[in-house]
Amino acid sequence: MLEAEIQELVHSHPAALPIAEIDPMFVGAISVCREMALDRAGRVDNFLITPSGLPVLVECKLWRNPEARREVIGQILDYAKVLSRWSFSDLQREVGRRTGMGPDALLKRVRAFAPSVNEVQFTDAVTANLRRGRFLLLILGDGVREDVEAIASYLQIHAGLHFTFGLVEFPIYRLPSGERLVVPRVLARTTTILRNVVAAPEGFVLQDPNQAAAEEDAGVDPDRAALATAQQAFWKEFLDSYLRLDDRSQAVPKPARQGYLAFMLPAPQGSSWLTVYRDLHKGEVGVFLSASQNSPGETAMNEIVADWDEIKLALNGTARLTDDPYSRKRIIDSRSVGDLSDAAIRKEAFDWLAERVNTFVNVLRPRIRDVVADGEQRTN
Repeated sequence: MLEAEIQELVHSHPAALPIAEIDPMFVGAISVCREMALDRAGRVDNFLITPSGLPVLVECKLWRNPEARREVIGQILDYAKVLSRWSFSDLQREVGRRTGMGPDALLKRVRAFAPSVNEVQFTDAVTANLRRGRFLLLILGDGVREDVEAIASYLQIHAGLHFTFGLVEFPIYRLPSGERLVVPRVLARTTTILRNVVAAPEGFVLQDPNQAAAEEDAGVDPDRAALATAQQAFWKEFLDSYLRLDDRSQAVPKPARQGYLAFMLPAPQGSSWLTVYRDLHKGEVGVFLSASQNSPGETAMNEIVADWDEIKLALNGTARLTDDPYSRKRIIDSRSVGDLSDAAIRKEAFDWLAERVNTFVNVLRPRIRDVVADGEQRTN
């Protein structure tokens, strides 16, 4: 069996992928094209997208190939990093080039299976998901090998991942009748991989925390590398010296080389979190409640917003409701402090932000948990 055969089968029968077992948010993905070029990173074997605008990248490898065992993880991560820098127009252009269907190829492919998709909403959703790196990355192999567990371990320790990953055994059996039988299986080690999904403040982009350091070593874009190092130092100072949480069950993220942190909240599929950010240009810090679209986290967020009068009193401070990029109500608090490179101003910012994060966790975390639990009871 050739890797091209796996690609062809995935493209023709995307429902064969065990997506529901990995992340139900991506169920219903539609095949768009094969061998889509992602700049100098190479060509991804299969590109799919959901009607809600969530991209899926699939890499097909024969585990017996040494190249697959050594390079497939780094390869698909490179694809994701390139895609996270694309605009909707970039994606449309490449899909049109690959399919020969013209500039509206992506929307045409989606509407062929989901005719009711709204163009504006789809464009906005894809744009947001590209910017935030909200992808499903699938690696398909024809058989299990001992070193597959090592691959899973590599994924787990690869710092700063903001994607959903799936390692899938995808053997294809030929029946006497000539038909093919596929028995996909999600490898157990993938259940230990941690995924953080963050809503980045406007103007920030997704970046692998190790990337800036690598670029600095290679002499590529030193300004960006220096900024990433400064951002990591900023968050390390905040987390180590200022943040104290009353709720010991709240997981605290590691210092990021980006302008924001994500504090995950107790909702399925990592669908709810607090985004803690700094805006260097505005001299602003803040925190807001975030949720994936069409998810348990979004349902919980909407119910909390419906009790805004009570929540506002509990949050105190200057917490307020604003509209997020999806026109949903967002609970946010922010403060303009000035030049964050000044030690005294930075201390003021850290003191305020530490209190706000602690309060947001105390008020919102138990409510998210209770709403999710109530929803599960109603379902059962």
